[in-house]
Amino acid sequence: MDNRENGSAKIVCENIQKTFIQKGTQQVRVLKDVSLKVHDNEFLVILGPGQCGKSTLLRIIAGLEVPTDGQAFLDGKAITHPGPDRGLVFQSYMLFAWRTVLGNVEMGPKLQGVPKKERLEIAHHYIDLVGLKGFEKHYPHQLSGGMKQRVGIARAYANKPNVMLLDEPFGQLDAQTRLFMEKETERIWQAEKRTVVFVTNNIDEALILGDRIVTMRSKLPGTMGPEYTVGLERPREPTDMDFLKLRYDITEASELVL
Repeated sequence: MDNRENGSAKIVCENIQKTFIQKGTQQVRVLKDVSLKVHDNEFLVILGPGQCGKSTLLRIIAGLEVPTDGQAFLDGKAITHPGPDRGLVFQSYMLFAWRTVLGNVEMGPKLQGVPKKERLEIAHHYIDLVGLKGFEKHYPHQLSGGMKQRVGIARAYANKPNVMLLDEPFGQLDAQTRLFMEKETERIWQAEKRTVVFVTNNIDEALILGDRIVTMRSKLPGTMGPEYTVGLERPREPTDMDFLKLRYDITEASELVL
């Protein structure tokens, strides 16, 4: 049964507050009363402008930050630290420069003690899935930006996480490569369903990828804005009239630009 029908959720954030201490005593409140539910196998997009706390919220779900107040849960258990049940892909590529594509992708299973033959099978599967077959022996400096991000996605998937967390992963790419990677991300998600939480400041990207879009308002502390269910058939085209109407609605209700 779909979790959205029975009311359960994969991820739950309840009244999250986050305050950072800067320069010893100065307090910066980043998140205020943020509550959120993400359903199993859902592709949820958190959409908001820069400096609204959306990346901090993702880091709390990842277990990399601890909320000042409130709590985040995964499968009903409080999130207190990072774990292999969550795969992370960030805007910066964060690859091991001294390792090949294959070496990068197999690293997670290797650290988990997976036998060599099995982890190589896993690595080759995900390298093929992200379209990098034939580049196994290449090093990061030999790859384009889009290819580096594919390695990051394959590496995250190779740990076989239940949840994928992506923090503006295509922000450094040119417009054409970004659109291609959005479509590739959708293809990979449909091939191997995971619960995905994807952070972006780009409305078109949110509409191309998301089952549901939750918005965050600008200016700190970050708070939740309107939510949108994207009932558009996949794959989605930015020139489709229903796509354009929803884009207009989000633009009018937010402080984002196209």
